[in-house]
Amino acid sequence: MHIERITHIDKSIVDAFEKLMPELTGRDEYPSYEELKKVIESDNVHLCLAFDDEEKVIGTITVVLVRIPTGIKALIEDVIVDNDARGKGVGTAMITHAIQIAREKGVVKIDLTSNPRRIAANKMYQKLGFEKRESNVYRYYADK
Repeated sequence: MHIERITHIDKSIVDAFEKLMPELTGRDEYPSYEELKKVIESDNVHLCLAFDDEEKVIGTITVVLVRIPTGIKALIEDVIVDNDARGKGVGTAMITHAIQIAREKGVVKIDLTSNPRRIAANKMYQKLGFEKRESNVYRYYADK
């Protein structure tokens, strides 16, 4: 298995997201070619894919770097491991890869959120050193 930052989008990448996204969202919605292209064009976003030994996409993770007055912060988003690859260390490898990206960029704090129903994922994050924060997370839908 190997993990790499995506620097170009083609049909195989779009197809991979078509397969993976419903595992995260529960909906049959996935980013288009144009949307993925915009993501990878941002210097502050590292969209990474995990590939098995046959070069099949088995996971994705996104690292977002944000410079704020208190320093550079990283957000880990959209962590998805293909259902057939779960329990084989893919999630751990992707999180470790994301942490390395953040360290190389001088990040001190890395945040991620995870649905409480994703029990195995939450256990993995804690095992890797992420601490559950006492914080409220709010979301505002600007399109309403």
